[in-house]
Amino acid sequence: MTLPLDLLKQAERVARRRNVSLSTVMVEALSEGLRLQAASSRSEEVLNGYRKAFAGLSDEEIAILDGVILEPSARR
Repeated sequence: MTLPLDLLKQAERVARRRNVSLSTVMVEALSEGLRLQAASSRSEEVLNGYRKAFAGLSDEEIAILDGVILEPSARR
C-alpha cells in the first residue's frame, strides 16, 4: 500500500502520542472509514426507499404521515 507522505507522518504522530504501533493506528482509521462509508450507504438506501414509497403522495398526505395536524384545534 502506498500512502501520501503527509498522511503517513500524521499517522506516525498519532501512534507516538497514543503509544501504539503505526499498524494499530492504520487499522483503526481504515476500520472507522469503512464503517462510516457503510453507514452512509445504508442511509442513502433508506432515503431512496422512502422517496420511492412516498413519490405519489401530495404535500398534505405527507404532512398527515408526519403527524402534522391540519385541522384547527379547539381552544381550552
